Amino acid sequence: MRASYLPTISELQAFLACARHGTTTRAAQALNLTQSAVSRSVGTLEERLGVQLFDRVRRRLVLSDAGRGFAQEAQRLLDGLDGAALTAMAFGGHSEVLRLAVLPSLGQSWLVPRLAGFQARAPRVTFDISARLAPVDFETEPFDAELRRVGTERPGVVTEVLFDEQLLAVAAPGLAGTGPHAPETLARLPLLQQSTRPSLWLDWFRDAGVDPRTATRGARFDHFGMVLEAAIAGLGVGLVPALLAEPDLREGRLVVVSDRRHRSPTPYALIFPERSLGSPSLRAFRDWLTAGAEQNAPARRGRGTGARAASLATGEVPPRLPVA
Repeated sequence: MRASYLPTISELQAFLACARHGTTTRAAQALNLTQSAVSRSVGTLEERLGVQLFDRVRRRLVLSDAGRGFAQEAQRLLDGLDGAALTAMAFGGHSEVLRLAVLPSLGQSWLVPRLAGFQARAPRVTFDISARLAPVDFETEPFDAELRRVGTERPGVVTEVLFDEQLLAVAAPGLAGTGPHAPETLARLPLLQQSTRPSLWLDWFRDAGVDPRTATRGARFDHFGMVLEAAIAGLGVGLVPALLAEPDLREGRLVVVSDRRHRSPTPYALIFPERSLGSPSLRAFRDWLTAGAEQNAPARRGRGTGARAASLATGEVPPRLPVA
């Protein structure tokens, strides 16, 4: 049962319209209601809350101190309700929704261009995809799964390794020519930094046996997609995953400037809570991803950590994963 002090949607709308327009007459015109209906809604709302929301000043409604604080929350609530309604409407015609969190660059450059292949296989499934740098808390957030690099094992969470992360040094053709270049030569060029993974260049130069003290100098960007765009613009050399750089390399916007390949110790994985194993859409998506990964890196495939993975039928194979 709704508590007696909780306002109705119509009361919130009338209150905010009065706050915006300053009179019940103008608020009524904006809402396509009568002036008496708006006035009654505002009065009922003040009665519910036991507080005066407006000061009546020369026939104008001016928010009181209490009204100013309440207006911010009321607007946030209505905006949230509007967004929730639009989200629900977007899923019309689909019987299943897969809520997925994905690393921003991985989602934009790799996953989204391949989703048509999955939807041809599972037309009743639609997606609600969010770009996320931080790991999902499956206890408090309504995601079915996430695509990211392997992290700390979590109780009740399954980790399905898909493929290794292989990092390439790339640059615009006009900056570094066709290459390849020795690590000592790259150390003298601008090095584009990935701010959420600041040790990438340090590790790359250390593995190459080169003094890494200058490896952290250069412009910093929040994620690999921005690093790629900066490299294409000629701002410097980017150290990026091969699977993200492949389209730009193929089209000639970037060139590989070193023969060295750096394998990250944390491969990409599909990560999901045990409860998602009961979702048909998640099972179909999981099969589609893992079948494609097995084409390229069968030795790296694992059936998961943190829980026993269910036995699932193999779905349609996605396009081959461009792993170097």
